[in-house]
Amino acid sequence: MAAAPTTTPVAVSPATAPPATGVASRTTWRGHLLRLPFYLLSLTMIAPFYWMLITVFKPVTEIGRQPPSFVPEHPTLNNFYDPGYSPARVNPGHLQGIFQRFQVDFGFGRFMFNSLVITVAITVGSLLVASLAAYVITKHRVPGRRLIFLVIVASMMVPWQTTLVPNYVIMRNLGWLDTYQGYIIPALAKAFVLFFLVQFLHSIPDELIQAARVDGAGEWRIWWRIVLPLLRPALAAMSIFVVLAEWNNFLWPLIIVQSDEMANIPVALARLNSYFPGAQHEGAIMAGGLLASLPSIAFFLAFQRYFTRGIVLSGLKG
Repeated sequence: MAAAPTTTPVAVSPATAPPATGVASRTTWRGHLLRLPFYLLSLTMIAPFYWMLITVFKPVTEIGRQPPSFVPEHPTLNNFYDPGYSPARVNPGHLQGIFQRFQVDFGFGRFMFNSLVITVAITVGSLLVASLAAYVITKHRVPGRRLIFLVIVASMMVPWQTTLVPNYVIMRNLGWLDTYQGYIIPALAKAFVLFFLVQFLHSIPDELIQAARVDGAGEWRIWWRIVLPLLRPALAAMSIFVVLAEWNNFLWPLIIVQSDEMANIPVALARLNSYFPGAQHEGAIMAGGLLASLPSIAFFLAFQRYFTRGIVLSGLKG
């Protein structure tokens, strides 16, 4: 009868031994304690958004109830559009939804369309203008280019509110008040975007541009076929800043907008709050705020990886 095989215990070195359960538990709790301020800060940012979200789905009679409820007891979509509302019959339980408040074509959708057109036009236009200027400053020996760049960077220290009156006078003289071009043209020049792209372009070898010129490529072709593709991470990162700023822009549109038809979402929400004060109208106002915030959140979630990559690559440049 064969003898049973014997097994030799394998010694585990201290370096490869798994950590004790108690040590791992203490490390985990220590990490949570260190991150506690960030958790509390995130709660202060999430709480208003949660309150807006639950108010949107509350009926009018539940919105003003005291003490307030933190979960809608009878969820409804009437704050967007209330089919039971009738201007001929006053009913405190049925008020105008957000899409019934303004007497313009498509209601609140008109303001969302205005914000979308303005934001897309300014984002694309400002990035193209800044990329062209950055290409000239970094890859061309233009006389005085360093001084021009310093002046542009110095303009970032001047509060943009100081340009409101001159820009308004220019728009009025051109007849561009209450027009899309009045929104878009003054916002195309963005010094911060130019500064960011200039720093990014310094990481692109000059030999690459020189090789394209030797092959017979013109400057426009070099910019379109070589520079812009290489700038894609930086452009994506800057697009987040520009989109969020222009989507939420309030002061300049408030100055040049004279009719409801040309208002963007922030101006429309401000007018909505002034036209319909009172707690019973909070549901429609919150519905407008929710519709205004969802596109910017979706855009950031879609482009956040480009944002991180653009920031990292610009920080690693020589």
